Formats: sequence, structure tokens, C-alpha cells
Amino acid sequence: MTAIITLRGVSKQYRRGNETLAVLNDFDLDIEERDFVAIMGPSGSGKTTLLNLIGGLDQPTRGQVSVAGERLDTLSGTALARWRARHVGFIFQFYNLMPTLSAERNVELPLLLTAFNKSERQHRVTAALELVGLADRRRHKPGELSGGQQQRVAIARALIADPTLLVCDEPTGDLDRQTAEDILGLLQTLNRDYAKTIVMVTHDPKAASYATHQLLVDKGQLVRLATANHG
Repeated sequence: MTAIITLRGVSKQYRRGNETLAVLNDFDLDIEERDFVAIMGPSGSGKTTLLNLIGGLDQPTRGQVSVAGERLDTLSGTALARWRARHVGFIFQFYNLMPTLSAERNVELPLLLTAFNKSERQHRVTAALELVGLADRRRHKPGELSGGQQQRVAIARALIADPTLLVCDEPTGDLDRQTAEDILGLLQTLNRDYAKTIVMVTHDPKAASYATHQLLVDKGQLVRLATANHG
């Protein structure tokens, strides 16, 4: 397997008034293509900052971040936005759906900035909604869907442009246990059957067990990398 994500000597600091807050310290990491990695750690450990660097939402203060063959730490803001649109599908705890749009229109949104015509967009939307088991809810608005169904719409939207990488920030944090397990099973299927590389931040050991590997981050450093086991 080839490393699709490589971090070398990565540090991230933020300014708070006259104070400098160090969040990541000289961080090294390799994640292989088609892996499903769960990042865990206490609040303030740096796990969300790490996820933001991998997803191209932020850049390091020092060090190298390479994802899908691109050095993200060298890109301009505009180039980074173009890279994200091409390579990353984002799934968040709160689904970030447009409340006035139907499920299919929400899923279609990322394609409106592409060269796909209406027919091609519709074909992709249908395929994505079928994949997440919501073809029969395509014309429902978010307010007419359960939390789990809304998260499935968000996953379909993340998949619509066939990204290289899925980046998930507490994707089941707002769901009940059974619904959370359904969503985690779907992510597991996307990883196993559709070869999607997935990086997920979670505080839940049960959720982390669905991943193939678990990273423990604490005080801005990698404490442990372990192989997870789930049926």
C-alpha cells in the first residue's frame, strides 16, 4: 500500500492576543491509501486541528503536509480550495444541509461548480442517494428527515464528486446508538467495498472500533497507533 497522507515535522500554533498557543508539535504521520483511521484524544489534544490540516481546511505553522500527491503547506488559499473541491468529501457532526432544498438538491450542490451538465449531475445524485439508501427520500427536505437520514444525505453529498478522501468530524456525535452504528456501518462499506480512504475524529471508542486503525493524540503529539478490530 502507498501512503496517501504524509505529515513530517508538522507544528501548528495559534495566536491568542500576545500569547502563542501550540496545538501540534513536530507531528509525523503516514496514512495508507484505502485505510479507515479513527483519531481519538481528549478535548484540546489537537485531533480536530490534525483533521483540518489533512482536509486542507488549514495549513501548518511549520512542516510538510502531503495528501494525494500534493504538498498542501505550499498552496495558496485559492489553490487549496480547488484541491479540496477535487479531493475531499467532508462529513460533520451537524449535517450542514440547506433547509429549503430537497435531499437531491443538497446532494447536487458540490456539482454546480463543475462542468457536468444537468443530466450527468442527476445521474450522479441518483447513484449517491441509492448508495446511502435514500433514493425514496430524494424530494424530502431536511426537516422531513430523521437525524440519521440527514447524515446519509450529508454522506451522499460528500461522495458526489468521487473524492479521494473522506474527512469526518464526529459524524455520529448527534445520533442515537443504533442510528450511529448504521452510519458507521455505511462508512465501513464505503471503505471496504468502494476503496474510500477515511479519516475520522471521534471521542467514542465504539465508533473508533469500526475503523481499521486508531490514532491516539494527546498534547499535540501522536501517542499511539493501533489496529482496530470490528466484525
